[in-house]
Amino acid sequence: MFRTISRYTVRGRSALSLPFRQSQSLTMSSSPSITPLKKRAVVSSFIFKYDENGNNPQVALFRRSDKVSTYQHHLAPISGSIDQTDASPLAAAWREIHEETTLTPSSLTLLRQGKSYVFSDPSIGREWTIHPFMFQLRNPAADQKKLTIDWEHDSWAWYDPSTVQDTEAFGGVPRLAESLRRVWFERDLGAAAGKVLADGLAKLRTDYTSGARQLAGEALVILRDVVAALDAPSGTDIYAANVKWWANVRFAAWHIWKNGRESMGAAIMNALLSALTKISTLVSPPLLSVNSSLEANAIACIDANIASRDASAGLIAKAFRLYLTKTFPAKLDREPDAPPLAILTLSSSSTILSALTHLSLTSSFALDIRVLESRPLCEGVSLAAALARTFGPQHKITLYTDASVALASQGVDVVVIGADRIAESGAVSNKTGSLAALLAARFVTSTGGEEGRAKVVVLSEAEKIAGPGRAEEHVVEELDPGMVMAGWEGDAAAEVRSLVGRPDRERAKLEVKNVSFEWCPAELVDVYLTEDGEWGREYAAAVSRRVGEEEGMFFGSL
Repeated sequence: MFRTISRYTVRGRSALSLPFRQSQSLTMSSSPSITPLKKRAVVSSFIFKYDENGNNPQVALFRRSDKVSTYQHHLAPISGSIDQTDASPLAAAWREIHEETTLTPSSLTLLRQGKSYVFSDPSIGREWTIHPFMFQLRNPAADQKKLTIDWEHDSWAWYDPSTVQDTEAFGGVPRLAESLRRVWFERDLGAAAGKVLADGLAKLRTDYTSGARQLAGEALVILRDVVAALDAPSGTDIYAANVKWWANVRFAAWHIWKNGRESMGAAIMNALLSALTKISTLVSPPLLSVNSSLEANAIACIDANIASRDASAGLIAKAFRLYLTKTFPAKLDREPDAPPLAILTLSSSSTILSALTHLSLTSSFALDIRVLESRPLCEGVSLAAALARTFGPQHKITLYTDASVALASQGVDVVVIGADRIAESGAVSNKTGSLAALLAARFVTSTGGEEGRAKVVVLSEAEKIAGPGRAEEHVVEELDPGMVMAGWEGDAAAEVRSLVGRPDRERAKLEVKNVSFEWCPAELVDVYLTEDGEWGREYAAAVSRRVGEEEGMFFGSL
């Protein structure tokens, strides 16, 4: 039986009865005489432009030519089948955009992805799985001039997205408006709530200093503000109005999860699921017909979740102190010349900062803290500065370059990392440099721990555990290479900057990579410490299954 707190109960959780939006999939007749539909997975990429103030959205729609096999002369986004050689639906979207418009990432940026859905068109014998995406021109005036259509389209033009309809009169491909609304959420949420959500997503996307726990808290604030901006349920049919309102709340939560910082999506999604679980008690079917104060009660639920988040850091800090006290008792009452407890860490995690601060104030350990700087933004410097503000003279703090991790790990007792995501297997995604630190602990250190090597400890809230799936299936975030190049000096640095991203037939292609996070195998981890205490890999697997169930419950039918 697993120990539990609140919604992280793995067994004995009651099912929720939720009023979901009805599926819009078309169904085939079950008659055996009808030929089975051919299944095709396709991408639908909507290219948007905004004015200089970020207003007046326009979406490009393309008139399909008579040379294509389906939906000739209909308006459509840039679309095409997902090939077996495509690494992902997004990779297929970029490929199709380049093939059909010649545009590249230098002219476009991915703004949003939409939830995929399935519908059938028996008239042409197809069952379509649609993966919608929304791209934005970086420089509308210049970049739209680069757009050159191929044989698949006769023409293209800009349209007000609010005028796009799934009607014969509009002349679009089937479910054009349905695909569009899945990325242009302003249509469902309304202008006010849509702007709040769009601004919130932009804030999450550009926050490269906050950790997953902090971003999850910000995600709750965004959801609360969206709920406050939504039109309150009204009309003669309060049941129908409440059902629509509840669908919009879940729709907004899905976008916060997927279109904020998906690389930190486990913590964000779990925080949102926790809030939705509380709100769902307000919208059980008997209450939907009479509840006239959904908005205020939902905001109160979200505020309660925000307020309760501070407790987890303290519980993890206590678990960390108890683990070290149990594992290294000889270093508690040490001789004056005995070595201190040596801990290696990296980057800047609010959870780790809380744990180390608590340890320095509540234990008799003398601490030797070694911090890797964590290029390119050097968050480790922020952690070292924060520790220095609270540590007494009996403790020591040393900053190391990332490249000197082997030197920094010599003689350490514990390697402590946080987690931006924990996979079902127990593998941990954390700031790049974490794997090198763990490998150094395994193969370089020879004096720490009970087994002659340093212990590897993961400090993390349980909300960092993702739903089912292999670690490599999760999103890998790659940031602007300019962050890396900003610290370079000299003529060679200037030369590299001039060559990056510029094709040259006479030279080798030059790239600069800035991958934010990397996966650390579960086999390298000794213990996970969460607000529930000390756990092994089986805990991650159990919580992951629960997350998958709740994800399907709240988002499955959107």
